[in-house]
Amino acid sequence: MECTIDWGGPDGMLFVARTGSGHVAAMDGAPEGGGNNLAPRPMEMMLTGAGGCAAYDVVLILKRGRHAVTGCRVKLSAERAETDPKVFTRIHFDFTVSGRNLPQAAVERAVRLSHDKYCSASAILAKTADITHAVTVLDQAEPETPSQ
Repeated sequence: MECTIDWGGPDGMLFVARTGSGHVAAMDGAPEGGGNNLAPRPMEMMLTGAGGCAAYDVVLILKRGRHAVTGCRVKLSAERAETDPKVFTRIHFDFTVSGRNLPQAAVERAVRLSHDKYCSASAILAKTADITHAVTVLDQAEPETPSQ
């Protein structure tokens, strides 16, 4: 895996990342840090990466278990250390997973497997942060068929 980060120049703190898979992402700093608030902060991108990694795992695990998963949202909230390096000290993942006849236990198992076994981003962040999870399952009933 590779990526390249280029600084946008002397008028701010905008950086552009180019990934080995051919994608581009911008990062910027807060105005008080010399940035212009044109893009997410690098640490926000790190938190986003952990959320994406975990959500990917949860959906994949549920699909492999032949569950009718139709949606997955994870909202993350984090706290950082007061002093440098301002690492994450607490991260809470709040999953909302929807599907048809989706068992709560299956979703909780998928979240647990992601955290304990599969999500590399969470494993790295768990070195400094206390990671917690909440799970909500929304049942989407089968669509009604019109009566004849």
